[in-house]
Amino acid sequence: MTRLETPPRAQTRVPRRLTLLGPAFVAAVAYVDPGNVATNVSAGAEFGYLLLWVVVAANLMAVLVQYLSAKLGLVAGASLPHLLGRHLPRSGRLLYWVQAEAVAMATDIAEVVGGAIALQLLFDLPLLAGGLVTGVVSTLILLVKDRSGQSAFEHTVLAFLAVIAVGFVAGLVIEPPAADAADGLMPAFQGAGSVLLAAGILGATVMPHAVYLHSALTHDRHGHLPERTRRTLLLRATRWDVGLSMIIAGSINAAMLLLAAGELRGVAGTSTLAGAHSAVTASLGTAVGVLFALAMLASGLVSTSVGCYAGAVIMDGLVHRRIPLLLRRTLTLLPALALLATGADPTRILVVSQVVLSFGIPFALVPLVWLTSRRRWMATSANHPLTTMVAALVTAVVVVLNALLLWLLATGRG
Repeated sequence: MTRLETPPRAQTRVPRRLTLLGPAFVAAVAYVDPGNVATNVSAGAEFGYLLLWVVVAANLMAVLVQYLSAKLGLVAGASLPHLLGRHLPRSGRLLYWVQAEAVAMATDIAEVVGGAIALQLLFDLPLLAGGLVTGVVSTLILLVKDRSGQSAFEHTVLAFLAVIAVGFVAGLVIEPPAADAADGLMPAFQGAGSVLLAAGILGATVMPHAVYLHSALTHDRHGHLPERTRRTLLLRATRWDVGLSMIIAGSINAAMLLLAAGELRGVAGTSTLAGAHSAVTASLGTAVGVLFALAMLASGLVSTSVGCYAGAVIMDGLVHRRIPLLLRRTLTLLPALALLATGADPTRILVVSQVVLSFGIPFALVPLVWLTSRRRWMATSANHPLTTMVAALVTAVVVVLNALLLWLLATGRG
């Protein structure tokens, strides 16, 4: 039985295309991590519905970038880190790996801290203990893939995404958005502060580790498929996979902003995750507050698992080394625990991790666009010139916005 074949019983119950979905939902976790929660809630609380259009634009960018990453893994038969590892000199590979690993680790720190904050809100655990629990549970999630395979891991991620969606949408069910929420779909700004937050939302749209990982997920799930018909089928299924997963992730992000705009606008302290949770609880009740905190916890747990998985893909592709899962989880967990142990401000940790992440974005996007446009690796599936042009524009926008964020932070304006 080939990789594309489905057992007869499964074929009678589930459409064939649905059995091919899954990798994009794992990558989509990067778009609903604790950093996204903080940014979207801050935008809604401070500017109401004004920046809803930015969330929509960010999601459209994500659809294109993640599809190109998935297509690269399917058609070229290797992940983005593996392709770079094949063609860079040894010194180049090592330097590339250092920056990619630093970005993955910085992202992981933010996600562990987010999980620790949620555990403190739910169970009054000290942040350090919460970070440790987050690390342990995320390891168990990773063991699902190690012991039961990628499909089981994808199903686990989907379950966590469901918790995240319910937790952040629950408030909107009780208090639907106001009629003027649709006005936020019209591009507009309101002073320098709104521009800064827009840069934060758009500039953080593309997580480098999600780009590296998605190309590996599709290759690991389906293998290299030179046959034109199979490749066509998988590319069509991948478009559905990416589209559906990004619609879900984008809807969750929009729900965060809409909830904050409707219930938290003008409330003091909502610039922190703990403050936002407190305001949601005060406005909509304890039950919604608990669901909100559970969504934050699920976000931290599953996103740090995916981040650790991405780190393994990066190391394997660029330096051709693999280390045991438990060792990698321990090594990537230590920086977050060390920061929490020092009593560092969790919000500040999230901001600094975002700065580190910004440096890695060009290193992920530029080679992705270039490789997917080359027939040498993509054959007849190489990007159409218009696709390459749009992807290059998206890359330029994201890079410029992240440079703007770095400049604003460096000059004390962020």
